[in-house]
Amino acid sequence: MIKHKEQRVGVLIDVANMYHSAKNLYGRRVNFKEILNKAVADRKLIRATAYVIRAESEEESAFFEALSQQGFEVRMKDLQIFAGGAKKADWDVGIAIDAIKLADKLDVIVLVSGDGDYLPLVSYLQNNKGCLVEVMAFRKTCSSRLIEEVDDFTDLSSDKKFLIGR
Repeated sequence: MIKHKEQRVGVLIDVANMYHSAKNLYGRRVNFKEILNKAVADRKLIRATAYVIRAESEEESAFFEALSQQGFEVRMKDLQIFAGGAKKADWDVGIAIDAIKLADKLDVIVLVSGDGDYLPLVSYLQNNKGCLVEVMAFRKTCSSRLIEEVDDFTDLSSDKKFLIGR
């Protein structure tokens, strides 16, 4: 896909999705700065948002601060713990709403998540808002339908620069 310098880009990262994929596949952490650089690809960055779950651990505040210093707007949601001990936290609806709200100001929306739940969002952004939609994710944990539907797909497994640690 041809990427033009004048394209206005928004990058929306589902941090928990990427964190768990990298941890489960490689036992490593994600290099979000490298992902942002690849997503922007010398185009005009309008908004970069990292969606995180706050679980009240000590190292997470330093991590959230690091994301902020790398150029991300960090949006937080608290981890919900139910009476039976079940835990729930996801940003799917929040990311979808933000993508729709931003679509009129962008030419390209880059979703950094492999979640197939975004298929209706991708279709809406392409067909109703005229946006190009790109996805960046680890192929092994990415919905194959999502890969088929987007305008461009970057497999984060293809380059070790997207991972940190051993």
